[in-house]
Amino acid sequence: MAIQTLTSFFMWCTIINGGLLALWTIIYLLAPDLVYRTQRRWFSASRETFNVVFYSFLGLFKVFFLVFNVVPYVALLIVG
Repeated sequence: MAIQTLTSFFMWCTIINGGLLALWTIIYLLAPDLVYRTQRRWFSASRETFNVVFYSFLGLFKVFFLVFNVVPYVALLIVG
């Protein structure tokens, strides 16, 4: 597989996953009660537990986003 193809692939992965991370963060910042009420229908958890789980999810997603999308993309830009 060519470096150009891999660079393009990781560029689009970075754009899409960065957009998802930004979207989830903005939605949670603008309407936290709506997100909690929506999720409460399926999962019974207190508000404090929900906040911890959601912040943990965003943090873990950010780490995976950086490690598996941004770092390979930057490395391929340097190599290519």
